[in-house]
Amino acid sequence: MKLGLMVETAEANQKLAEVLLEKLRQHTLSLDAVTRDQIRRTLAEQLQGMRGEVERAVESLRRVQRAANLRVAFWSVGITAMCAAVALAVAWWWLPTPEEMRGLREQRDELVAGVESLAQKGGRADVQQCGAQRRLCVRVDRKAGAFGQQSDYYVIKGY
Repeated sequence: MKLGLMVETAEANQKLAEVLLEKLRQHTLSLDAVTRDQIRRTLAEQLQGMRGEVERAVESLRRVQRAANLRVAFWSVGITAMCAAVALAVAWWWLPTPEEMRGLREQRDELVAGVESLAQKGGRADVQQCGAQRRLCVRVDRKAGAFGQQSDYYVIKGY
């Protein structure tokens, strides 16, 4: 009888152990679901925090980009202005003033008048140095004839 009681107790303990194991298995499954849910919530919270950080970083980078664009624009305008100023300074330094231009025009007119006067007075004559003594001689037009009391004057060729 003792043996029968022991077997019954063992069977009862085995059934109790099976029930407890089944409850443990169900509890483990529910614990798995709870753990996954907790991990999801934690991950969602962390991602929300990171999203805010990313948005702040993006906004900061946009501000930096705007500032950089303004600096590039200012530098471009400044360099262009400096180049124009240098060109104007060089032009002011090298180019003659209106008074100098008037003086140069007057001088040119005087020189042109002088050249015309010289041309009329023999400036276009073909003059060379002739002979062993390198004396000054001029090309004459023999067809025009001789002039003067002794017929020793000739017309210069081209006049």
